[in-house]
Amino acid sequence: MSLFYNLKNLLKAPHSLSTVEKKINYLFHNRDYLVQAFTHKSISTSPRKNYERLEFLGDTVIDIIISRELMREFPEGDEGLLTQRRAALVRKSFLAKISKMLDLIDYIKIEASVNMKIEKIAEKQQANLYEAIIGAIYLDGGIEPCRNLILDTVWAHRTEAWKTTNYKGKLIEYCHIKDIGSPSFNIKDISGPDHQKTFEIEVKIDDRSFPTGMGLDKKSAEQTAAKIALEQLNAPF
Repeated sequence: MSLFYNLKNLLKAPHSLSTVEKKINYLFHNRDYLVQAFTHKSISTSPRKNYERLEFLGDTVIDIIISRELMREFPEGDEGLLTQRRAALVRKSFLAKISKMLDLIDYIKIEASVNMKIEKIAEKQQANLYEAIIGAIYLDGGIEPCRNLILDTVWAHRTEAWKTTNYKGKLIEYCHIKDIGSPSFNIKDISGPDHQKTFEIEVKIDDRSFPTGMGLDKKSAEQTAAKIALEQLNAPF
C-alpha cells in the first residue's frame, strides 16, 4: 500500500505542481524549491530534500510581512495589540485553514505510514505546507511574491482569524482539562493618557505567575496574557 501510494504521488507530481503554481499565482524559476516544499521527511530525511527548512524560513517571512501590515493597519497600536493580532494570523490552526483553501495537502508527497486521517496530524501538515511554499517562493523570487500571496490569503481573511481567537477561553478550558487551578487575570498596571491607556495583565494559576500581557484595553491585554500562559504551559491552541 505504501509503495503504491508513493508511486501514485510521484507520477502525478509534475502536473499537480503546475496546478499549485496556478493556485498561488506564482511560476517558479527553480522548480526544485517547489518539489521540496511538498516533500515530507518520511520521503526524504535529507534537509535539502524535504520541506522542513523551507517551513522554518516561511514562518519567519510570514511574521515579517504580517507584522508590517499590522503596523499599517494599526498606526497607534502598541506592542501588545500587534502581538495579539499577529498571533491570531500566524497560528498553525489558521494557516492550516488557509492551506486547505488552496488544497495544498492534495499535492504532498508523504509515506502512507503517516496517518493523515488523524485531524491533528493533517492540520499540522496543512500549516507546514503553507509555510514551506512561502519559504520556497522567497528563495526563488524574493520577498515581493511572498507578500502578494500572504496578502491574498492570510491577510485577506484576517477578520475571520481575529474573530475566532479566544486565548482566554482556551486557557480556561486547558486548566479544566488538566485539572489545575482556574486562571486569574490581574491588572498589574495601567499607564498612558486617558485617551490611550495601556493595560498590563498578569495571569496566575495556583501559585505560578506568568509574564504579563499588554493591550490598549483590558480585554486585549487579557488575551495577550492568556496566549503567553498557553505558550509557557506548552498547551496546544
